[in-house]
Amino acid sequence: MKKILILLWIVCFLSSGCSQEKSIKNLGSAGKNIICFGNSLTSGVGAQAGDDYPSLLAKQIDFPVINAGRAGDTTKDALTRIDRDVLNRDPKLVIVEFGGNDFLHSIPTEQTLNNLDLIVGKIQNAGAIVVLVEVKAGLIGDKYLAGFKKIAKQRGAVLIPDILKDISDNPDLKSDHIHPNEEGYKIMTSRILKTVKQILY
Repeated sequence: MKKILILLWIVCFLSSGCSQEKSIKNLGSAGKNIICFGNSLTSGVGAQAGDDYPSLLAKQIDFPVINAGRAGDTTKDALTRIDRDVLNRDPKLVIVEFGGNDFLHSIPTEQTLNNLDLIVGKIQNAGAIVVLVEVKAGLIGDKYLAGFKKIAKQRGAVLIPDILKDISDNPDLKSDHIHPNEEGYKIMTSRILKTVKQILY
């Protein structure tokens, strides 16, 4: 009996019927808009108008995309504007990108992750899907990754880790010491687009 149960678990794990999509909360969301909710990486600092990732994303999917990025925002700032900029805008899927400014301002990791968990919960309670975008925090190791993974797993959100991988250390893909340039944002967009398409189509 034990061997049969193990075999069934393996089959389930490998089959599409037990894929990640089954664990995504609000997968059948009736919302209308894709909302990009974040800080300067979302608003598009370092890129010309139209070359920010929400604008690039909007050209490649069949849903309205709203750029709700604001430079300098921490997770605490995000909570103060989430109703106006996200929950009241009929969200279908929300791409959440915060944490970088918390790290730069040395905000305690526990506080950042608690705020992020609240953000995800509020969005999901409004009926929308959440995609968490993580920016690697720290030159050695990653201060936030374990916490982001935990939130995504417990909440049924989708996680894109280290969105700036191979961008943050390549001067040809950056406009300054933090932000991508147009080419960097194209790479960032392609990573987000791949995940969003798997969810929506």
